[in-house]
Amino acid sequence: MNTTPMNPQTLIELVNTRMPFGKYKNRVLCDLPETYLVWFHQKGFPPGKIGVLLSTLYEIKLNGLEYLLKPIRKNQP
Repeated sequence: MNTTPMNPQTLIELVNTRMPFGKYKNRVLCDLPETYLVWFHQKGFPPGKIGVLLSTLYEIKLNGLEYLLKPIRKNQP
């Protein structure tokens, strides 16, 4: 189990960043279905920042922590 504290900026990015490619292109990352994240987990996350964000979102959804994103999303314009 990872006990590293979550970077608040990462949570903000998950609410503000759109998927840059693929089946869910232009969808906000936090709205990606868990099945899509599981597929990436099995096949390998892409390199770079997007891979880190998708991997983080996978862990959030896997562990039922989506509630961490709700207050951030609520405060978005």
